[in-house]
Amino acid sequence: MSDALARPTAAVKPAPPRSNAVVAVLAFAGIVVALMQTLVIPIVPELPKLLDASASNTAWAVTATLLAAAVATPVVGRLGDMYGKRRMLLVSIVLLIAGSVVCALSDSVIPMIAGRALQGLAAGVIPLGISIMRDVLPSEQLTGSTAMMSASLGVGGALGLPSAAFIADKWDWHLLFWTSAALGAVAFLLVLTVVPESTVRAGGRFDLVGALGLSAGLVTLLLAVSKGGDWGWTSATTLGLGLASVVILLAWGLYELRSSQPLVDLRTTARPQVLFTNLASVALGFSMFAMSLVLPQLLQLPEATGYGLGKSMLTVGLVLAPQGLVMMAMSAVSAAITKAKGPKLTLMIGALIVASGYALNIVLMSEVWHLVLVSCIIGGGIGFTYGALPALIMGAVDPTQTGAANSLNTLMRSLGTSFASALAGVILAQMTTDYGGFPLPSENGFKVVMAIGAGAALLALLFATFIPKHRAPQPAPATDGPTETAEVTTAKA
Repeated sequence: MSDALARPTAAVKPAPPRSNAVVAVLAFAGIVVALMQTLVIPIVPELPKLLDASASNTAWAVTATLLAAAVATPVVGRLGDMYGKRRMLLVSIVLLIAGSVVCALSDSVIPMIAGRALQGLAAGVIPLGISIMRDVLPSEQLTGSTAMMSASLGVGGALGLPSAAFIADKWDWHLLFWTSAALGAVAFLLVLTVVPESTVRAGGRFDLVGALGLSAGLVTLLLAVSKGGDWGWTSATTLGLGLASVVILLAWGLYELRSSQPLVDLRTTARPQVLFTNLASVALGFSMFAMSLVLPQLLQLPEATGYGLGKSMLTVGLVLAPQGLVMMAMSAVSAAITKAKGPKLTLMIGALIVASGYALNIVLMSEVWHLVLVSCIIGGGIGFTYGALPALIMGAVDPTQTGAANSLNTLMRSLGTSFASALAGVILAQMTTDYGGFPLPSENGFKVVMAIGAGAALLALLFATFIPKHRAPQPAPATDGPTETAEVTTAKA
């Protein structure tokens, strides 16, 4: 057992000024990674021409990022618990930089897809950052800091869209990825110089079979969900991948339950506080992404449709940008409520705000200010919920499992966004109106998606009601490391 773990908690945590710098750097790194996810959106319609490839092939520039992120998030979280969270954070940022450079040098589709996959491998930065905060920050600062780090996922996405649209409109599209590489390099240097390595380690042996099994199950599931619209939902390929994902994930779950050192501790995941928090995260991820699908289309569709606003992509970005600032501000309010009343209530309040925002959007969608207002309300609710989620997860798991548990929760949100994209795509493709001989999503189609977004938020509220109150952290099984270490780190939390 290390001396750092044996000393009192106050002796191993940085002083408050240092803590503030750590929080700022980790939040910046989270925003940079979230920027990467929206970076390519303004140029997606132009990619076939820019890369001299078909639309179906260039769509893989988005799909590859999704698949890589799903595979990397739980694996990197577990590696962080075992070998050092700061170390894996730096590795993730290096992958982001490498992927950005590959994309910046690309003029054809294969290097672009490869670069976007490398960028997706950096998705573990946010859960790793939250886990580092648990290990190194003073307890009184932890709730607010983790809320801000969790919200950085939405903040980066909201701020990235107008920035990317402006760069793509004014300069060569390659500059988008050079900018991403430069921001990644800054984040790497800041983490290297400011963020300390956590002394909390799980030890043990990495579950390679479990990692391969989970990766295979997630890839087949997400391929079926993300490409089903292109391949046909009843096609042999889609149905085969869906069935394969079910079989693989069931076999993986049985293997993990029998493993002495699993990649994901399913018994911990089955605890009510973890289980219902993760289920709420899926619903919230769905609800959050529904807004990202509806509002840009409403803003860009021609005014002649009677409900479109005929705005540019840059205007879309500017309309959505304020929600990022609201999300960041609400993360502080979320932390205050969590400290006073607990994260369960915070999550429930946030889910109710999100549902209210979607309900309002159904009746207010004819003016730009309507959509600014709605996006800010929904963004505020998401700031509440995303601030509460890490507090709920960390309140139920041992510190030696923090990286894996937070990464799994992040994965649940990502699965929700994937399901939202697939379902909304089906609805908007079926509910259309004729515009000069071309089918466009109808106004009622958008309202149905908004209603489903509200329903998903209410489902998250329902799941939150099943979360136990004031659940104390529970120690991890001793198989991941010495029993004495697990006991010390639990006391430290």
